[in-house]
Amino acid sequence: MPLPPQPPRPLSHVLRALIEVAFIVFLFYSNLLMGEFNRSSGHGKTLAIALADIFTITNFSIAILAATIAYLVFETLRKNL
Repeated sequence: MPLPPQPPRPLSHVLRALIEVAFIVFLFYSNLLMGEFNRSSGHGKTLAIALADIFTITNFSIAILAATIAYLVFETLRKNL
């Protein structure tokens, strides 16, 4: 006999949103890092210097804003489609 479905845990929606936003931020920063090496592929450019160039408050703000907007758009599409 199958068990009745359980209601979702209260923090599961928040945890799912945080994971999805973090994944989008990861993709944003990996794209920035690849662009940093392609754009300025000068000799002597190290990973530490590239990371210092891309991890700024401005980039972090853009990443969080873009990830939040993307999450809201995808959640809307999931519910409406």
